[in-house]
Formats: sequence, structure tokens, C-alpha cells
Amino acid sequence: MDIGTLQAYAYFGFTAFLVVVLYSYIYHLYSAQKKGTRDYEKYGNIALNDEITDQPVEEISKNDEIK
Repeated sequence: MDIGTLQAYAYFGFTAFLVVVLYSYIYHLYSAQKKGTRDYEKYGNIALNDEITDQPVEEISKNDEIK
């Protein structure tokens, strides 16, 4: 097996690994939104709604505040 064949196998393996990571991340986003734990579509407008008077994306609960 020469170096070119080894590089081709490594390239294919790395590409397959990145595809698996991408699809697992997409699954995480949709499952978290379906469960109601986090709505990631709200975060898409953060750059547009960045005034100090705009409503925050998520309210900070009293337990999560930094002391």
C-alpha cells in the first residue's frame, strides 16, 4: 500500500466522521427543540435584536445568576 492509497482512505474516513458529527449535531438541535429544553431558532435573531431595550432570548432565573 503506497502513501496515495493511505491518504485516500484517511480522507474518506475523516469525511465520513465529519458527516456523522454533523448529523448528530443536527439531531441534537431538533431533539432539544422538540423536548422544549432550548429553542435555537430564537438565537438566530440575536444579531438583529441587540438593543439594550430588546427582550432577552432567555430569562435568567434566580438560581442561575452570578453572585
